[in-house]
Amino acid sequence: MAGRAVPPYRRRVAQHTHDGIDWAARVAAARRTAELEAEALRVVARRLVRPLPDNPTVYDVGCGVGAMSVPLAEALAARGGGTLVLVDAVPEVLDAATSAARSLGALTVKPVLADLASEDPAGFGKPADLVWASRVVHHLPDQLKAVKRLVGALAPGGWLALAEGGLEGRMLPWDLGVGEPGLQDRLAAARAEWFCTMREGIPGAVQLPVGWNVALGDAGLGEISAFSFVIDHPAPAKQVVRDWAVERLGWLAEVCGPRLHASDRAALRRLLNPRDSEFLGARDDVFMLMTDTVHMGRKP
Repeated sequence: MAGRAVPPYRRRVAQHTHDGIDWAARVAAARRTAELEAEALRVVARRLVRPLPDNPTVYDVGCGVGAMSVPLAEALAARGGGTLVLVDAVPEVLDAATSAARSLGALTVKPVLADLASEDPAGFGKPADLVWASRVVHHLPDQLKAVKRLVGALAPGGWLALAEGGLEGRMLPWDLGVGEPGLQDRLAAARAEWFCTMREGIPGAVQLPVGWNVALGDAGLGEISAFSFVIDHPAPAKQVVRDWAVERLGWLAEVCGPRLHASDRAALRRLLNPRDSEFLGARDDVFMLMTDTVHMGRKP
């Protein structure tokens, strides 16, 4: 970054992403989401760390602001420590994750600024006993190649935990009293179209026409399995959930708006207007319900 010395832990300056999304501008929103996911992710982190050897090395690849970095750090500290390697291509989010994880102490935290599309994580440090990668591989041009690189960073017997897929998150009641009922489903369909366009717009994009379990097997892993976890904040929800819903709906309106009917766009304007009687942030029937799936495999 201009005017700023590159700290020695940073391998190369990788300040871009391949999907056209400005992740640095989404730090505040990402932190809010992380706060709401924290309880569920703590359970997942303990599950993943439990079978690892003493003083393990764990990579959080595409760590973002540290939604999983902190639960992993907590789980490692609780069993005596270890090394947590944080990897991201965006300096602002990597700094946020590093600060949050280091605040816990009792373990070594090593941040790495890197573009996974061009840099091999096998060179980031000691081979990993666990690599966690959540919602990052689908943003890279060649997803299978990315998975193979993550496998290459594992020590023999190490685990890759890939959080991809699940069920579309929900936050809106079926009938909002503004616009036509079923807005959430139409947003989900429009988001799927946007996702396809996003993938097509990534330079050098390669399709992955199989499920994640097959991709893990193609990458050389065995003992393949999967589990899902739920993030559930039912209505009436705390204000932080309402704030999350407003931010999420605003993002969906931005990326999906052109794909929606004019009446849905009008409904979104009312729901996102703090001066409107139907403002989403002031409603008692907003909620957060998400289900994510973790696909796992072990290196022989």
